Amino acid sequence: MEYRKLGKSDLHVSAICLGTMTFGDQNTEAEAHAQLDYALSQGINFIDTAEMYPVPPKAETYTRTETMIGPWLKRQSRDKIILASKVAGGNRKLDWIRNGPAAVDRDNIRTAIEGSLKRLQTDYLDLYQIHWPERNVPIFGQYQFDPTKETKEWVSIHQQLEILAELVKEGKVRYVGVSNEQPWGVMEFLRISEQYGLPRIASIQNSYSLLNRGFEFGMTEIVHREQVSLLPYSPLAFGHLSGKYIDDPQAQGRVNLFPGYAQRYTKPNVTPASAAYAALAHKHGMSPAELALSFVYHRWFVTSTIIGATSMAQLQENMGAWQKALSEEILQEIEAIHLRFMNPAP
Repeated sequence: MEYRKLGKSDLHVSAICLGTMTFGDQNTEAEAHAQLDYALSQGINFIDTAEMYPVPPKAETYTRTETMIGPWLKRQSRDKIILASKVAGGNRKLDWIRNGPAAVDRDNIRTAIEGSLKRLQTDYLDLYQIHWPERNVPIFGQYQFDPTKETKEWVSIHQQLEILAELVKEGKVRYVGVSNEQPWGVMEFLRISEQYGLPRIASIQNSYSLLNRGFEFGMTEIVHREQVSLLPYSPLAFGHLSGKYIDDPQAQGRVNLFPGYAQRYTKPNVTPASAAYAALAHKHGMSPAELALSFVYHRWFVTSTIIGATSMAQLQENMGAWQKALSEEILQEIEAIHLRFMNPAP
C-alpha cells in the first residue's frame, strides 16, 4: 500500500480509504467489523464515516454507522488509525438531524462532534469535514447554480472556521476538511484561514469517477497549487461502473434498493457511457470495476480514494484493482469515450 501526505498536514494516509456508508443498513455490525479488519490487514489506515451515515439518510438509521464503528475502534491502537467523520450541513430537508435545522453554527457543530466522539468511542478525530455547504450550491445531481434559491441566511465560512478552530484547540479535532464543495468555497476557506490564522482545510471530498469528471474543470488546479488533497467518493458511480446494470437494469444493488436516490445517475448518457467503459475493460482483460477504480486510484491529483462494499468479495476486488495500473493505450481509449460521453452524471 502507498501512503500519501494529506494536504499540508502531518498525516500520511493510505491511497485507499475505507468508506462506511453501508454500515447499519446494507451491512450488519459483524460484516462491518470484518470489512474493517480486512482493510487494516491490507495496509489501509484511513477510515471515513459521517454522523449522517448510513446512506441514503433516514431518521431511523441516522448515526448507526458511527455506533457500529465505535466498538471496533476501541479494540485498535488508536494512533495507527486515521479516522475521518463529517458534520451534516444545512440547506437540506433533514429535520431529524439534531432536531433541525441542521446548520453549521456553533451549537450544531458542538452537538455533532460530541455525538460523533461518543459513538466512535474516541477522544478525537483526525479529520473533521463539513459534509456539504450550508449555502446555496448545486450538489448531489444538480449542476447549475441558481441565484434565485438564495432564500436564507447561512453561517459564514469565517464563522465556520472559527468554530472548527475551537475544536482543534481543544484537541477534539486534528485537521479539518470540506466535502461536496465548489471552487468559490474552497478558495474562501483557504483565503480566510490564511488571513485570520484559522485552521487550513487539508482536504476536499467530492464525487469523482469515469462518469463524473467535473472536478477536472478548475478544481484540479486549485488542489495542486494550494496543496489540498482530493478524497474522491463514488468511484464506481453507485455501482453503474461495475457493469451490472447494463444487461440487467433490475440487478441487486443500491440503484434498485433505494429508488429515486442519487439523481445524478438517472441522466440519459449514464447507461451508454457505462457500457462503453465496460466494453473497454473486457477488451483488455479487466472487469469494469477494476478499470473504473484503477483510473481513479492513479490520477495525479487524487490522494486517497474512498471505496465501499457490501460484501467481502467486492471489497477484495476493489482493493485488488490498485495493482492494475492502466497503460497509456487504455488511458487514451478512456479519453476517447470521455469525449463522446462527457460527464454524463454531474
